[in-house]
Amino acid sequence: MNTFEIEIKVLLGEEENANNLIQKLLAHPDTKETGWSNQLNHYFLANGDFQDLKDKLQEYIHPDHHEKLEHILINWKKHSIRTRDADGKVLFVIKATADDTTSENGTARLEFEHETPGLTIHELDKLILDNGFEYQSKWSRNRKDYAYKDFNVSIDQNAWYGYVAEFEKIISDAEQIDSAKQAIRDELAALGVEELAQDRLERMFSHYNANRPEYYGTDKTFTIL
Repeated sequence: MNTFEIEIKVLLGEEENANNLIQKLLAHPDTKETGWSNQLNHYFLANGDFQDLKDKLQEYIHPDHHEKLEHILINWKKHSIRTRDADGKVLFVIKATADDTTSENGTARLEFEHETPGLTIHELDKLILDNGFEYQSKWSRNRKDYAYKDFNVSIDQNAWYGYVAEFEKIISDAEQIDSAKQAIRDELAALGVEELAQDRLERMFSHYNANRPEYYGTDKTFTIL
């Protein structure tokens, strides 16, 4: 069964704004902190051999997940291919859009995420690069995850745009995409925060990629309107 990740970002910028939002989340009695990690995230252009990549990845992914991996790699379009190291846990991540936004920063995406035991992030990167894909971007972040009402909320400190929140709903029916987006936007309004516009996010992403060595692995940030 396909599941769709409906996600909307909020640019918080300063730590004070992030702390204020966290306090609002924790004011709800059922809110729980569900995780914390230091992460490296590497993005790849979708310009390689998807069939060969699938065959190589299957060596490191349990057979129970091979069908879903093939479905998103071969049958979907507008892919965003990623690797992630979260405190030593190495993951292969691929997303494909379910609406007209981008697969890198979209609001509705089909997602496959799976640990690749035995590989470092650099070894997993090499596997992807050896199948004709090229690096698009790299960045580091500290992430805290919360279960809040029926949303997953992540608060990230990124090396480029400071603090950002991601509000996510997971759905299994594509017909629920618009209503899920509206539910998130209604919650943002109730919390007194604003959605980060897709066009601004794309400008920020482009600026970061053009200046990545200045920011990757640091706590330096910039502001793009």
